[in-house]
Amino acid sequence: MPKHEPPQQPQRALPQGVRNIVAVAAGKGGVGKSTVSVNLAVALTAQGLRTGLLDADVYGPNLPQMMGVANHVPRIGDDGKIEPASAHGVRLMSMGFLLDAEAPVIWRGPLLHGAMSQFLNDVRWGELDVLVVDLPPGTGDVQLSIGQLVPLTGAVIVTTPQNVALLDVMKAAAMLRKLEVPIFGVVENMGDFLCPHCGRSSRIFSHGAAQKFSRKYGAPLLGEIPLDPAICAAGEDGTPLCLAQPKSAAARALRAVAAAVAARLDVRLGTKNQKQGG
Repeated sequence: MPKHEPPQQPQRALPQGVRNIVAVAAGKGGVGKSTVSVNLAVALTAQGLRTGLLDADVYGPNLPQMMGVANHVPRIGDDGKIEPASAHGVRLMSMGFLLDAEAPVIWRGPLLHGAMSQFLNDVRWGELDVLVVDLPPGTGDVQLSIGQLVPLTGAVIVTTPQNVALLDVMKAAAMLRKLEVPIFGVVENMGDFLCPHCGRSSRIFSHGAAQKFSRKYGAPLLGEIPLDPAICAAGEDGTPLCLAQPKSAAARALRAVAAAVAARLDVRLGTKNQKQGG
């Protein structure tokens, strides 16, 4: 009897022109993952990197609103490629551009896989030093599809300070390790509350989840983002905090996260790597 070799898995490849892909992940929703994603993208752009932003949270695509391009209508070129939106120097693609704002996405895995493949390979991203991918919360089909479609350079995990959030963070980290994605580090969001009136700092939630994760996984704590009402206002106005209030403590912390991420890529601040491809 002849031996039948198992079918080979397709080779993962970066989208044309894209040198690095960095995922922003979270074990649960509501931790500020999208806030970190948009500010990471604009901060990387400000540091001299050509940056794209993919809104992979198909169930809750909020990035068009947060980047100020909610009314953008994508154009499809003669070659079938989708033109992404451009906002604050960042190229952006989101399911939010394709559906009515109040229309729910009720899709099973195969449809989600197809959408991720199109967003990665059928969008005219152009030459990018880094594509930031805002993943949906949890450990579901979208995360698995992206991990199967493209080689991720690394991931940033976002959490809140409560110890009760630690278990969900661990699940997200375990998923990334199964997908063989390097974990660049963890960001603790909504730490100290900065009073907009007196400027004093108060800790509202419990503390320690990010530090425990950092010790367990040997992943650095990339930043601690305070709970600042200006962050919410900036997202609703369509101008990320790093641009709207660059001198704020939260913006400084977010820029530090971006600097730490940039240092892990195969490009350096202010210098374009001349290597071709990925």
